Amino acid sequence: MPTVVLMDVSLSMTRPVSQDGGEELQRKNLAVHGLNMLFEHMASNYRLEFTALMAFSSLWELLVPFTRDYNALQEAISSLEDYDKTCIESALNGVNNVVQQEWGNGCPCQVVLVTDGSLGIGKGSLRHSLQTLKQREEDKKFPLPFPFPTKMFILCVANAEELQATDAMENLEELLRLSGGDGQIFTVDGPLCMKSVQAMFGLLIDHAYSPFHAVLYCGNLSSDVQVFPRPEPVLVDEEVEPIPRTVRADLEIVGFIEIADISSPPVISRHLVLPIAVNKDVDEMGTGATDELEEEPSASQVAGKSPNFCVLLHGSLKVEGMVALVQLGPEWFGMLYSQADSKKKSNLMMSLFEPGPDPLPWLGKITHLGPVSEAAENPYGEDDSKSPFPVQPPAKRSYAQNVTVWIKASGLQTDVQKILRNARKLPDKMQTFYKELNRLRKAALAFGFWELLKGVAELLERECTLLPDSAHPDAAFQLSHAARQLKLASSTDSQYAAFEHNIVPMRTDFSS
Repeated sequence: MPTVVLMDVSLSMTRPVSQDGGEELQRKNLAVHGLNMLFEHMASNYRLEFTALMAFSSLWELLVPFTRDYNALQEAISSLEDYDKTCIESALNGVNNVVQQEWGNGCPCQVVLVTDGSLGIGKGSLRHSLQTLKQREEDKKFPLPFPFPTKMFILCVANAEELQATDAMENLEELLRLSGGDGQIFTVDGPLCMKSVQAMFGLLIDHAYSPFHAVLYCGNLSSDVQVFPRPEPVLVDEEVEPIPRTVRADLEIVGFIEIADISSPPVISRHLVLPIAVNKDVDEMGTGATDELEEEPSASQVAGKSPNFCVLLHGSLKVEGMVALVQLGPEWFGMLYSQADSKKKSNLMMSLFEPGPDPLPWLGKITHLGPVSEAAENPYGEDDSKSPFPVQPPAKRSYAQNVTVWIKASGLQTDVQKILRNARKLPDKMQTFYKELNRLRKAALAFGFWELLKGVAELLERECTLLPDSAHPDAAFQLSHAARQLKLASSTDSQYAAFEHNIVPMRTDFSS
């Protein structure tokens, strides 16, 4: 998950802050110190994430494009210049341009906005931007929400009392709400000083940039691993009172399965899994998805050159063409697999399935799977010529009658025209006519589309009047009968509007 750091370099950031030792610092100096602390943490724990640095006042400037070189970010943050007034809307437009150009709309991104809480003055200020949200033209809309998934963190080099004395806090909360609400506002706790700013950035690190350490188990083997990016809690919408589910720190491999059998499963997110003991310098790589990472770590690169189960697992999955099913929590599973970025680069990846006992219907319940050795006969055959998947459901479903769905007007028009074509060929197409008529009738009743029944009834009455002299006498009787039955159904009469009721042909003396 790439990060964009937005640094406020307006004149209000140059306001002095008195320290206990008599040294006078600017708010900008405190913010730079906090960002250096963040970059040092990311260099140690999030080396594989991309980060960009932007500065803004009334205009914005991309100081460092997305990179993994945290030395370049620290050098750029230490040589900031001072500019004019604050314009947060302009900075957000800049974020939108930079992220879309580099990652597109599908990649989630974190935005860290560092400011002193000053909203700016006059036109272009945050206050003015939020007041004019509904009076804007289409080409001048406010940049939030971004077209890509976003988490916004606003760090104010000011305490809450200072922000609440004006309407700054209220406007910043509205800004966070417009971004999607998936973020947080951090303020300085207590007097403004170096120590309190460090504590504020520490809260951000704990909340958004704390590494996820876990232990990967497979029978008697285990390995300490680190997961990038940190798995987010998941809410199951079907639950009455959903409780966020989190990936537990003990990841247990419950079995292995061939890649062909698991196919391309729907997943919530993808994460990189690395042995914690691996310690190698990460070279600057080109841009790409967050999951495109460094070369496969080998046993010789592990600290102490000791055997590592994670490296063994990665190599085995890569050679055998299999994936490992891993349990993430109660009735929650995922899979571990080798992903090759190129001929020389491959990574051990983990994909999270939807919570539940059977996230992949063609595998059935994962808890019902077992080793091939315990089966009465090899389900793959002697020469791997067959597969036990997809698992057939116990109850055989009938698909003889398709469900009628009208998404577009053309679909409804086609069904009505089919009835009219058969109506003009009565009595030869008697069976087909009533079959299509009943199918349309049931769909209209299911949707509460009473007007459709009346409309088709009028069309059938019109067809009756347009019958040629050479038409069979039975055609007129059947059309009048069908039109009358549709009108009775549209009147919601309990007898004729019943869903199970079918319109049957009218008995006449003309039938042979």
